[in-house]
Amino acid sequence: MSTDSLTSPSRRQFFESTSAGFGAMALSSMLHRDLFAADPKATPKAKNVILCYMSGGVSQVDSFDPKPRLNKEHGKPMPMKVERTQFNNNGQIFGSPFDFKKYGESGMKISEIFSKTAEHADSLALIRSMTTSVNEHAQGNFMAHTGFPFLGHPSAGAWISYGLGSENENLPAYCVLQSGGAATAHGGVGLFSNGFLPAQHQASILKADDPSPVLNIKPSQATSIQRSRLDFMSQIDKQFSAALGENDKVEAAIKNYETAFKMQAAVPKVCDISGESEATRKLYGVDDPDPQMSAYAKQALLARRLVERGVRFVELSCLTEGLGAGGAANPWDQHGKLKEGHGAMAHQVDQPIAALITDLKSRGLLDETLIVFTGEFGRTPFSQGSDGRDHNPFGFSVWLAGGGVKGGSVYGATDDYGYKVVDRPTTFFDLWATVLHQLGMNHENLTYRYAGRDVRLTDVHGNVLHDILA
Repeated sequence: MSTDSLTSPSRRQFFESTSAGFGAMALSSMLHRDLFAADPKATPKAKNVILCYMSGGVSQVDSFDPKPRLNKEHGKPMPMKVERTQFNNNGQIFGSPFDFKKYGESGMKISEIFSKTAEHADSLALIRSMTTSVNEHAQGNFMAHTGFPFLGHPSAGAWISYGLGSENENLPAYCVLQSGGAATAHGGVGLFSNGFLPAQHQASILKADDPSPVLNIKPSQATSIQRSRLDFMSQIDKQFSAALGENDKVEAAIKNYETAFKMQAAVPKVCDISGESEATRKLYGVDDPDPQMSAYAKQALLARRLVERGVRFVELSCLTEGLGAGGAANPWDQHGKLKEGHGAMAHQVDQPIAALITDLKSRGLLDETLIVFTGEFGRTPFSQGSDGRDHNPFGFSVWLAGGGVKGGSVYGATDDYGYKVVDRPTTFFDLWATVLHQLGMNHENLTYRYAGRDVRLTDVHGNVLHDILA
């Protein structure tokens, strides 16, 4: 067989051989998907990802990594070297104000502030050895989302959209949910960027509690008129693309026009939760008197509806809690009043996240949906001021559920004070390598040629965490 027969036709040839560009783009997308999914060492276990992002920094020693020694030595100086912190206003050992209990057959110890999520302990793969190389919110958020601590790189959601394409051509492959006036975490919308990938892989932000979840989603003219205009534009763009040669920017613009047209009908329908049963609304807390929990519950419920319809990657956003030092963009950031702030934040997200796991499981969707719970870093085991904690990048906790992970498992450990990792240190590169593996992709093969090199989500790092996989 000649090498010519093995060469795929160019995108321009697709455009030239069809009367409209969209069919060609669909075929190109399918070929592209197959290229990355065809890794014999990474059989797909999951189809979709839901990222519950806890912006601001959840304290590991007050949530998923109990350290009794902190309470025994509360008020004493740390018996080891203390690294520089964000504000360097460091106090003494600070015992957790929250109780921990064992949950499930696994006996996993989890804080009382996550008591409802803890009921799913036997579905969680808990990583207690996460680390990061940065200690500031914006850099931490970029590192967690893109693998790099600065603007300009594609987020994990964009990479997954690029690698797998969409299961539903009427909806974006990558959605970020907001509600209750939630602010975007420090770093802004660049956290959800396509970076240097084609523009159709950028996230679409949906307002879960807004009658118009996407701005200007309601058509201002008859669908038939819009369709005629799109067809005309496709012909012009086809000629333009042919004249330029292969051009991802033109193709991305065409794809975005078409997706936006289809979203006009699909997005309002999927965001309308009025048809959900009373039992489901109660399960999530949609009508809870706490407006922030209610708002987050709407995101969690909408996340289930989106993955149910084939959206590849959905991210949920926290709302400001209004207590302590946490702000709108980083609500878990309690440099003071940690007990009140963490208590309020956990109350906001605990029931909706637990409900999401329950709902997905009851519908047979948890096995194919991978839930990831993480923030950008953890918090210190010693106090900042009298009753807060500063940022801690040296050891914190994240967890995964569903999507083929080993429920009830605990990976890695921090020292007796919950300060630094002492067993199997883990990075965000490892986390995303594992997520891609569960989606059927080899993280080393998912690359994009940019600035003269093949760039990937995991840079030149990352190991699949096989010990947490079923």
